[in-house]
Amino acid sequence: MINIRDKYSCCGCAACVQACPKDCISFEEDEQGFRYPFVDKIRCIDCGLCEKVCPFINQSEPLKPQKVYAAKNPNDEIRLKSSSGGIFTMLAEFIIDEGGVVFGARFDKNWEVEHGYTQIKEGIEAFRGSKYLQSRIGNTYVQVRDFLIEGRKVLFSGTSCQIAGLKLFLRKDYDNLLTIDIVCHGVPSPLIWRTYLNDIKSRSKGLNEKKSVSNPLIEVPVITGISFRDKLYGWKKYSIVIRAESTCKENKNILLSSMNTHEDILLNETLDKNLFLQVFLNNLCLRPSCAACPAKSGKCGSDLTIADYWGVASHHPEWDDDKGTSLVLVNTIRGCRFFDNLHPIYTETTYFEGFFGNPSIENSITENRYVSVFWSSFRKEGFKYANKILRKSSPLLSRFLFKINRIYIGIKRFLT
Repeated sequence: MINIRDKYSCCGCAACVQACPKDCISFEEDEQGFRYPFVDKIRCIDCGLCEKVCPFINQSEPLKPQKVYAAKNPNDEIRLKSSSGGIFTMLAEFIIDEGGVVFGARFDKNWEVEHGYTQIKEGIEAFRGSKYLQSRIGNTYVQVRDFLIEGRKVLFSGTSCQIAGLKLFLRKDYDNLLTIDIVCHGVPSPLIWRTYLNDIKSRSKGLNEKKSVSNPLIEVPVITGISFRDKLYGWKKYSIVIRAESTCKENKNILLSSMNTHEDILLNETLDKNLFLQVFLNNLCLRPSCAACPAKSGKCGSDLTIADYWGVASHHPEWDDDKGTSLVLVNTIRGCRFFDNLHPIYTETTYFEGFFGNPSIENSITENRYVSVFWSSFRKEGFKYANKILRKSSPLLSRFLFKINRIYIGIKRFLT
C-alpha cells in the first residue's frame, strides 16, 4: 500500500486515490496546506494498485521532443487573454469541434484551483491562463477513462506530474486521448494563497471603511476574476490582477484593459512588486516534491508540452512583439497529428533554444535554504513576515546565479 514517509516523494497527483478499488485512500491537507494520501488500513485489501500508479515509484525514461516550435494564436484578442501565445485555446477548440471533451485547471467559487472538464467552447475560457496553484484533481482521471471508453476524443491538460499520474492510472494507451503538460516551476501552498487572498480582501475592506465613514456596513469585496499573468504592461512584465464587484458606483477604480464597468481592481502588481509571486518564484512555499520532480524532461509521456518561449527575443527577434509566444514541444506522433490540424502562426526552432530560456523543462527547483524559517515565521506572524525572509534570501542574486548555472549545464550537455 502507498505510505508517504517522505513528503519529497509525493507530488499530490491523486492517482492512488482514484485507483483504489475500495475507496480507502483519502486526501488530507498537512500543516502547510499540501494534500497527501492516507490509507484506511482496515479496509485496504493490499491489491497494490496505489503503488502501480504512483509517478515516483514508476518513473519513465527522459524523452526528447520530435519537433519544437515557436507558435502563437492568430487571434490577438485570445492571445492577449492567454498567459503566453494562446495555443492551448486552439487545441481545446479543435477537440470541442470534433465532439470531444477538454479537461483543465480552473478557479472554484473560493478562488482556489480545481480540475474539471467542458464539452462546449464557452467553458474553455475558465481553463485559459496560468494558475500558480496545484489544482485539486478530484475524480477527473476516472471521468477521462469513462469518456475514452465511450469513444470520445479527450484533451487533458495539467502539470507534468498530473499527466504522469493520469497515464499510469489508465494503464493503457488510448488513441483518442491528447495529453498536454504545462511546463511548471513548482506548485505553491494553497494555504499560503488562501491566507494571502484573505489579506488582500481585508486590506481592501479596511480602505473602504476609511473612505466611507458614514456607512458602518462595509462588506468584504466579492472577487469576480483573478489573473496571475495579466498583460496590461506586456507579456514580459506581467502582473497579477484581482478584480471585484464595484463597491462605489461614483468612483470606480477601473483597469484600462477591463470592459466591465461594474468591477473594481483590488490588486494590480507586477512580478517585482507582488509578494505572493516573489515568495512563489523564490521557492519559499513550494511543495517539497517539486525539488525532485519525477515527470520533467518528457518523462510524463505527454503528447505535447507547452511553455512560454522566453528566449524568443534572442532566437527569433521578429516574433518579439511582447504579446506572448508559446514554446510547443511535440513529443509523439499523436501530438504531431493534432498540432498539424491547427492553423497557428508558427516557426520551427530547436530544443536547445527553447530550453535556454525555460530550464524548468528539465530542471526541478532548488529549495530555498530559508524554507523552514519562512514556515516557522508564517505560523507565528502570518504572511506579512515574508518580506523579511525575501530580503534575507537575496532573491535576485540567487535566481540570477541559478539561471546562469542551468544555462551552463545545458550548453555543456549539448556539446558533450
